Amino acid sequence: MRHGTWEPHPAGRWEDAFLSGNGRHGAMVYGDPADERVIVNHHTLVRPNGSEDARPPALAAELPALRAALLAGDVTAAERFGAGYPHLWVQPFHPAFQVRVRRAGARTEENYRRRVDFTTGIVSAVTDDWRSDVFVSRADDVIVHRMTARPGGLSADVRLDERLAGLPGGLRFSRSAGCEKGEHHSARAVLSLRTEYANGRTAFTGTTFVAVTGGRAEAADASLRVTGASAMLLLTRVERHPAGDDPATAHRDALRALLMADPARPGRPAVPAPQDATATTYARLLAPHLAEHRDAYLRAGLTLTTDPDERELPGSVLLRRPTSPALVERLFHAGRYHLLSSSGMLPPRLTGLWTGDWDTAWSGAFTTNANLNLQVSSAAAGALPEVSRAHAELVRGQLADWRDNAREIFGARGIVAPSHTDGESGHTRHFERAYPLHLWTAGADWLLHPLVDEVLTSGRPDPWLPSVLVEAALFYEDFLVSTGPDGPVTVVPSYSPENRPANASWGTVDATMDIAAARHALTTAAAFHPGHPRAPHWRALADRLPPYRVNEDGALAEWAHAGLEDTYDHRHISHLYPVWPLDDINPYDTPALARAAHRALRLRGTENDSAHGHLHTALVAARLRDGHLAGGALHRVLRGDYFHDSLMSAHYPGRDVYNADAAHTLPAVIIECLVQSTPDRLVLLPSVPPGCAEGTLRGIRTRFGARLDLSWSGTHATAVLRPSVDRTIDVVAGSDHYPLTLVADEKHVLSIPRTT
Repeated sequence: MRHGTWEPHPAGRWEDAFLSGNGRHGAMVYGDPADERVIVNHHTLVRPNGSEDARPPALAAELPALRAALLAGDVTAAERFGAGYPHLWVQPFHPAFQVRVRRAGARTEENYRRRVDFTTGIVSAVTDDWRSDVFVSRADDVIVHRMTARPGGLSADVRLDERLAGLPGGLRFSRSAGCEKGEHHSARAVLSLRTEYANGRTAFTGTTFVAVTGGRAEAADASLRVTGASAMLLLTRVERHPAGDDPATAHRDALRALLMADPARPGRPAVPAPQDATATTYARLLAPHLAEHRDAYLRAGLTLTTDPDERELPGSVLLRRPTSPALVERLFHAGRYHLLSSSGMLPPRLTGLWTGDWDTAWSGAFTTNANLNLQVSSAAAGALPEVSRAHAELVRGQLADWRDNAREIFGARGIVAPSHTDGESGHTRHFERAYPLHLWTAGADWLLHPLVDEVLTSGRPDPWLPSVLVEAALFYEDFLVSTGPDGPVTVVPSYSPENRPANASWGTVDATMDIAAARHALTTAAAFHPGHPRAPHWRALADRLPPYRVNEDGALAEWAHAGLEDTYDHRHISHLYPVWPLDDINPYDTPALARAAHRALRLRGTENDSAHGHLHTALVAARLRDGHLAGGALHRVLRGDYFHDSLMSAHYPGRDVYNADAAHTLPAVIIECLVQSTPDRLVLLPSVPPGCAEGTLRGIRTRFGARLDLSWSGTHATAVLRPSVDRTIDVVAGSDHYPLTLVADEKHVLSIPRTT
């Protein structure tokens, strides 16, 4: 089963629920035939906690004194900058409710099988006499759930149930249920659940429209009782809104319209009506969804040479075979599926688009200093522009707040991104002595980089992006400290997420990530806006930044400022930003610095074994052509019990803390190990990891505007390039290094011998 996963037993934990989503709504399907549950999620569902109106404090007036103290050698001076301001967690992401279907007399284990099809987004469960199918429509933004049984064999109670883990106090619930006679179905009913937050200003409303074939439906106690039916179709939506609004009627009317829509209207192919009208409606709703979802998912793929029998194993069994190529293949496809399904109006959160717990770790936020970029890191090369567009939506929606951060905290023009966001506010609010993330200024460049990659790989200019890159450059014009008109500049205050020097406090001078971000922001703005009157100044300013430093261990130092000592045992590797994703340090153009970066990576510890730390290590190791280190980091995750039966991942070993980092980052690791590209270079098979000795990777987008299919074995590799523009590039394959001239719309086939 290459494009899906399955289990022979029901899921008793929400963490093992199979997932579907359209980038707005998410569905988590678990339970058993006697008590099936669909947890409803939506990207906008964040609980007000008092932080929503917080603004960055006006600290700019204190900046000169802080800079003077740090430059004079006061290694704790930054602890006073922003002291007294609270660390406010962003509004926590939470589930809406679960649609719960409790069947009378159902047999739970007889020939049971559940599966998720990555090519369709359909989550199914079947027994000998019952079937359930759930998908979240990308076309109609609705959760579609159809359940069937033998004629007369479907009797159930249906309820919208808010009782999920971590449910806080202070919420106010109101619910309703009502039935109406259907024209094509035996009966129809509407269930509604309204939840008001404790702040009295915000609420959310969920509505499920139910169509029943055969039997009867009766509403009682805000739930629905179905008896003697053969099929049931449930359409669900949820909406967050001001407390004064009541969208329940509008939801009901819109869902009824979807149910009764003319199957012949434009964009919806007619489906012959069977005896069961819910089947007609289901097929009509599925068709336009498939047209969007399947095309996106199938643009790229991985096929590894593996035991065919292993490929057919249940996911829970395959996860116990960490050296199997079939496991790498399935997790690659699962990662693409989950990444696509959680990206739409926003990119994936720490939990993707899903949670079954109101008390989600780290607020289920977008953590921007590592996690978010790692999750979306396969979007450009992996041909998922939908993910890049979702990432752009997050950035675009918060630029005004980023400008506030730059002005209020640093007295500068331009933009500064926060380290955490709930998807609504982009204001900096993380003030803490041990993690002074309000001092982190590299975030805008870090978050804009995936959008630059999307332009390079797609070949489609983004008319919005160049102006934002200018704002990033303008920040550094104002923020960098100079010793004179043409003298060196320094980054002060500076912070390397989320680490500190061994001999100083967290806020310091010239963190390597900050230097790399400043240089990249200035030169990229000039490259995208060559005619801008400030472009020459930006390039000159970039040249005045400090050089990277190699410490006494021969490693690339995390802080370029002399005297600051490295702390190696840490999950973050922020100082290797110049290696991945920037390619500012690489084995071809800067071999000495690449050796120092490799030494730094070798010295790095794993601290608390966070999944993102391991896979970030794998990405950097792949850029440095160390397949052993990249493969070792990948296999620590495969061996560490990080994946639930759903193939969604955890933050820590032993499936501790539901978290999408490993699931969404793993496809990028595989791609980077097999193919790397810049606007003028193609690197083939730089770091082939264990378990990937032979296979095919197709549909990859390169940063020089060509599509790539790659097949390889132990002795030979073939790369097929389909460029969209004329370009001359350097090809690196093993020890071979040669130029290649590409002609637009002309297929180029590279045959590459390999030595074992």
